Amino acid sequence: MKSVIKRLVGTEADSAGLVMRVTLGMVMFPHGAQKLFGWFGGHGFEGTMSYFTGTGMPWLIAFLVVMAESLGALALIIGFVGRFMSFGILMVMLGAIFMVHGQFGFFMNWFGGQPGEGIEYHLLAVGLAIGLMIKGSGAWSVDYFVSRWLKSGGKRSVAAGLVHQT
Repeated sequence: MKSVIKRLVGTEADSAGLVMRVTLGMVMFPHGAQKLFGWFGGHGFEGTMSYFTGTGMPWLIAFLVVMAESLGALALIIGFVGRFMSFGILMVMLGAIFMVHGQFGFFMNWFGGQPGEGIEYHLLAVGLAIGLMIKGSGAWSVDYFVSRWLKSGGKRSVAAGLVHQT
């Protein structure tokens, strides 16, 4: 079990992971907040779940989409099990590409001239998610501190991890 946790949270004090996870989390969270809380003009949890299940999406999948985009994005920002959270966002984006946006082509609907949004935004999110799944959460993440603690056999303090990152 410990080796599974090490593989899940293992990361280095890498600035690329930091930039990727914060960027992806900050871009995804407003979409999740629309779905979960009704913020930014969204319909909130009940409205979103009603819409998703009304399209034939199973309740569990709809719930996981809402959680990945909202709470998962927050967890990603702080670097808490970043590989897993990135996988969740990857699955949401692939689902959006294949179930909704792929039919509208590549480009976003910048000028209102097409019937829907293309996949370019989703591809950027897919790329960031895959990069995070490979690299891990990077510097200043919960995963980094946990992985340092696990490497030390539980003897190293969080403060020692902070000193090492600077």
